[in-house]
Amino acid sequence: MTKETKMAAEAGSAATAEVMAAFEAYKQANDERLAEIEAKGTHDPLLDAKLKKLDRRLDEISLKAARPDEVAPARSGTEQGEAWSRYIRSGDESGLARLDVKSLSAGTDDQGGYTAPPELDRLIEARLMQASPMRQIASVRQTTAGVYRKPVSLGVGAAWVAETGARTQTATAGLSLLEFPAGELYAMPAATQTLLNDSYADVDAWLADEVEAAFSIQESAAFVTGDGDGKPRGFLDYDVVAEASHAWGKIGSVAGDFTASDAGDQIIDLIQTPKSQYRSNGRFVMNRKTVASVRKLKDADGRYLWRPGMNGEGQTIFGYPVTELEDMPDIGTGNAAIAFGDFRRGYLIVDRQGAQVLRDPYSAKPYVLFYTTKRVGGGVQNFDAIKAMVF
Repeated sequence: MTKETKMAAEAGSAATAEVMAAFEAYKQANDERLAEIEAKGTHDPLLDAKLKKLDRRLDEISLKAARPDEVAPARSGTEQGEAWSRYIRSGDESGLARLDVKSLSAGTDDQGGYTAPPELDRLIEARLMQASPMRQIASVRQTTAGVYRKPVSLGVGAAWVAETGARTQTATAGLSLLEFPAGELYAMPAATQTLLNDSYADVDAWLADEVEAAFSIQESAAFVTGDGDGKPRGFLDYDVVAEASHAWGKIGSVAGDFTASDAGDQIIDLIQTPKSQYRSNGRFVMNRKTVASVRKLKDADGRYLWRPGMNGEGQTIFGYPVTELEDMPDIGTGNAAIAFGDFRRGYLIVDRQGAQVLRDPYSAKPYVLFYTTKRVGGGVQNFDAIKAMVF
C-alpha cells in the first residue's frame, strides 16, 4: 500500500467514525425525546436544541461526503487563449478582432463583448456542477441553438401474430416534441486593475468563481420552481396531480402527513409510485428542513429510515440517496416537499455554448466590470420518471 493510499484509507475511516458517532448521538437524543413524550405527553425543550445542533452537524458531514471532486479543465496556450488574456487584463481587442467572428470562441454578441474561449466556458460549467446539486443528478446537454428540441415517443403498440397471419396496423400514441428554450443569466463581477495586472493571478479562475456564485443561486431556484419565462422551467412548475390522474405533461404525486404514525409507509408508497425502470436509479430530493423531519422517522420495527453518508457515499433513506435542494418547499399543507425518481432521465438542463463577456472599465471606476452572460434552459423530459409527495 502506498503512502497516499494509506493516508486516504485512514481519512476515510476517520470520516466514517465521525459520521457514526454523530448519528448515534442523534438517535440517543431523539429516542429520549420520544420516550418523554410517551411518558409525560411533553419533552424537555433542551432536547430540541440538542437535536437541531446534531442536525446541523449531520448535514455538514453528509454534504461533504456527497460533494464531487473538482476537476480543472485543461488550459490552452493557443493564439485565441493569449488574445483572450490580453482582452481581459488590458482591454486589448485587436487579437480577438483578427479571429474569425463566426467562430464560437471569438464572436461578438448584440450587446458587445466577446464569446469566452472553450477553456473558460468549461471552467464555468465545472464550477456550476460543483455548486448546483440539480446539475449533479439531471441530464445536461450542450447546444448552439437558442431552443433545444427533443422528440419523445409516447408509446408504440405491438401485437402477437401467427407466421402466416395478417398484420394489422398497431395503435400508436405518436410523438411529442419537447422544447427547451434557453434563458439568459447575467452577472457583473468587478476587479481592480491591480489584480488584472498581476501576471500570477489566474483571471479566468477568478471570473469563473465570481459568476458561479451568482449563477448557481438563480439556476437552483429555476430548476425547481422556475416558470419557463426567460428561465428554465422547474419540475414543480408543472401540474402536480394525484397519481391516479397522472397523464403526460403532469407530475404524479402521493399524499403525505408526517404527523401520522405510518409516515414510513407513506415514503414507501412514494418509492413504489414510479415504474421499476425509474426506481433503480431513484433518489429523493428535499430541502434540509424536510431532511431533519425524515431523520426522526422510524419504521414499524423501530429502525431509523435515514442513514448517514459513509465511505464517500451520501445520505440515504430506505437505501436510496438523498439530494438536498434548498429551493424545495417546506413541509406544509399543499406543498410538494419531497420528490423521488430518476432525475437523470426525468429532467434535462440545456447549456448554450459560449459565455459572453463584455469588459467595462468606465461604469464603476476604479473597478473594471465584466458583464458576463450565459444562456441556460431546462425542463422535464420524462413525466413518468419523477413523482412527488404532497402534504
